Amino acid sequence: MDKVEKTEEEWKFELPPDRYHVLREKGTEPAFTGALLDMHDPGLFVCGACGEPLFRSDDKFDSGSGWPSFTRAVKDGVIIETEDRSHGMTRTEITCARCGGHLGHVFPDGPGPTGLRYCVNSLSLEFEPDRQESSEDTASATPSA
Repeated sequence: MDKVEKTEEEWKFELPPDRYHVLREKGTEPAFTGALLDMHDPGLFVCGACGEPLFRSDDKFDSGSGWPSFTRAVKDGVIIETEDRSHGMTRTEITCARCGGHLGHVFPDGPGPTGLRYCVNSLSLEFEPDRQESSEDTASATPSA
């Protein structure tokens, strides 16, 4: 994975203000307001800053927390975990390994098989639907010889 390195001015120019606040200033969107909270279509959730694939829809679950929640990352190494002692709490912050964008936090209170809950801001993510369905539709529409 090639790291993405940009100045804060470049990020500020490229990202909408609300997305910049979450990804670069470690902000948190209000609970139950994120556009991806109820997204359950097949596909990938990628970093909203650099496009790195981070989570699969198969690993998404309704945690009741008000933020998209996942049991695991798409693969090892795409997320960096760091101790976060802000706001009078000790938590584990998660950031995109490719660009350093703030995603949210991971907690040890998720369902099996991992027991983890990756609690992620919708503004930190973009959704890319699976293309397999459209490929199958195209294949079935192609006449055979």
